[in-house]
Amino acid sequence: MQQNTRSLKAVSAEPDFSFQKIAKRALDILVAVVALIALSPVFIVIALLVRFSDGGSVFYSHKRIGLAGASFGCLKFRSMSVNAAARLDELLKNDPVAREEWEKSRKLKCDPRITFIGNILRRTSLDELPQLINVLRGEMSLVGPRPVTAEELPRYGDHIAAYMSKRPGVTGHWQISGRSDVSYEHRVSLDLYYISNWSLWFDMTILAKTIPALLSQKGSY
Repeated sequence: MQQNTRSLKAVSAEPDFSFQKIAKRALDILVAVVALIALSPVFIVIALLVRFSDGGSVFYSHKRIGLAGASFGCLKFRSMSVNAAARLDELLKNDPVAREEWEKSRKLKCDPRITFIGNILRRTSLDELPQLINVLRGEMSLVGPRPVTAEELPRYGDHIAAYMSKRPGVTGHWQISGRSDVSYEHRVSLDLYYISNWSLWFDMTILAKTIPALLSQKGSY
């Protein structure tokens, strides 16, 4: 992590009206609008599949920490059963191996909460399409650090302010670098490296590498 963070610049959550920042936000809005229109039939099909699979809600909103520490509801198509919280509590209470995995990464490779439709959505990352709405709202960017919960934020240590200086991304350095297959510490170092070395060209490079990363399905669970 030291190698990735030693060049970390002083950052601030104050507005930055540089050309690159303005261009980044303009690109976010343009791509989000075009994608939402073009993918509207996909949205409808997925919404129907999720709704009629178990009668639960179509979308899932989970509180994440964004720019300047603001909390927002990160949107996804619901991929878990309607009683997901209770099932997780029961699993962690009775399975020490699963509990250790959850405490290390906040992920479970064999997650009993995920529905059949949800598994497909997660493997293809289609569950994250509603985050384009978050992008339009200004809560997220197309590219940025991972959106994390308040409980996860302390893992950034002395770099919490750096994390909060950027909008979280629909995709990012983590997305193209192994996703859930990498340790949590490495995820943090990837976010910090992105924040320290951000440029519009870096964003374009990550966007170009995102599609191959999604098609490989590496670390997608």
